[in-house]
Amino acid sequence: MIELIMFRLSQFKASFGMANTVFCIIFTFLSISLPVQAKTVLVLGDSLSAGYGMSLHEAWPALLEKRLQQELESKDWMVINASISGETSEGGLRRLPMLLQEFDPDWLLLELGANDGLRGYPVPTISANLARMINMAQASDINVVILGIRIPPNYGARYSEPFFAQYAQLAERFNTQLVPFILEDVAINPELMMADGLHPTVQAQPIVLDNVWRHINW
Repeated sequence: MIELIMFRLSQFKASFGMANTVFCIIFTFLSISLPVQAKTVLVLGDSLSAGYGMSLHEAWPALLEKRLQQELESKDWMVINASISGETSEGGLRRLPMLLQEFDPDWLLLELGANDGLRGYPVPTISANLARMINMAQASDINVVILGIRIPPNYGARYSEPFFAQYAQLAERFNTQLVPFILEDVAINPELMMADGLHPTVQAQPIVLDNVWRHINW
């Protein structure tokens, strides 16, 4: 590298003079020495993304980082998994400002609301919390992807259907990308779900990743 810069120096000295040479040396040095800034993806979710019942490196966000690095090699990628088991939309809303300040992400994958639904919280309240998080991220020019979730049918259609519909409505309202149902082809398969019937197994994580991956235009 040093030999290349010195060779450039001798060439530009003869042709353009010292001032232009100094400029060109600095430009050449910066061009070949500065690292490419990593693209950062922040996953903000609950136990469905936090690796409940498994190690973090087995959960789908860790698999996402590997796939991004393998399939989109033109950029350096880093996935920050800020998901917490038991997290609600209100808890995510409280934590998001600090997370945005600390990590300055390029992408926000928002997977929240399931615990609100399991506790029977009003859908308009959940939607309002999610909307505030989306607004906050978009105000910082962050690409937002909404990850939809269903709650068990025993909650009744009068609650479960509006709950599920809110994700598509928010995506349309804020013009974000949408993963309609993160547990598609997983939730209906007992072999891919833990005994509690709520959490995907380690074996399900690649399928969850596929559900996320195919709906996002990176």
